[in-house]
Amino acid sequence: MKKITILLPAYNEESSFTLLRKCMNEVLASNPNYEWEFLLVNDGSTDNTLQQMIRLHEEDSHFSYLDLSRNYGKEIAMMAGFDYVDSDATIIMDADMQHPIDVIPEMIKYWEEGYDDVYAQRESSKEGWIKRKTSQWYYKLLQSLTRVPIQKNTGDFRLLDKSCIKALRMMREAERNTKGMYSWIGFRKKGIYYKQLERQEGETKWSFLSLVNLAINGIMSYTIAPLRFASFAGIIISFIAFIYLIYIIVVTNIFGEPVQGYPTIMVTILFLGGVQLLSLGIIGEYLGRVFNEVKGRPGYFINSYNGKRDSINGTDK
Repeated sequence: MKKITILLPAYNEESSFTLLRKCMNEVLASNPNYEWEFLLVNDGSTDNTLQQMIRLHEEDSHFSYLDLSRNYGKEIAMMAGFDYVDSDATIIMDADMQHPIDVIPEMIKYWEEGYDDVYAQRESSKEGWIKRKTSQWYYKLLQSLTRVPIQKNTGDFRLLDKSCIKALRMMREAERNTKGMYSWIGFRKKGIYYKQLERQEGETKWSFLSLVNLAINGIMSYTIAPLRFASFAGIIISFIAFIYLIYIIVVTNIFGEPVQGYPTIMVTILFLGGVQLLSLGIIGEYLGRVFNEVKGRPGYFINSYNGKRDSINGTDK
């Protein structure tokens, strides 16, 4: 019998556990031909999320839990989950249960047909117009900047074959954008559509700044286009400056017209200063990522796995 793990990262989601357990029991009842594991990852929650995980594990052996030593963010929490799953396939879902379980049989069907990555694309969402549009614009921008094919309107909700999980385990960078990693590793992919559900309990943990940081990580992790933009901007500005220099020489020496000094100089200085600061900022973003990576630190540490503390991080597996 094939084994499937549902990976559920959670941060301060204690109010969602009644619904989570109900949904996972429905998955068990609807798909009896597979061995199921539900791996909960506590990402340093400050409420009773860990206690809820422990209770589920004690009452039902299908539930396992991984307790991280602090809040590392969802990307690292998923990385930890990848390290500890030992199944033929893994399905990634949000613990708030906004991902519908009724698409899981369709995911499994395509997986059984030979697809390694069955990703779910949002057909509709309960998010606001601004958030939906900015998400669409972001994916269009990312697709235009990188050679890696990026699936639009997709998140982490997907089924991954164990071959994909093994590939993701090998990618140990600290500055992670897992959505881009799914595309980067390749393998045979299949898209399906789903309607995102409304959050029934708790509140979203994604602030505006968190989303902006995630977007920047996505761009910086999979393309050097911003660096090329800075280079092209320098070339174009230098060319314009050269043409303007010729214009000044012609106007002053041939026509004898005075050139306005102070306003021209101020505009030029401010413009060039802005371009230089922008270029330095882009270089700084990449340099900061290099700085974080060369430290060689483990991506995370754990307090326990199902209450056991015999392994302190995923690199031991």
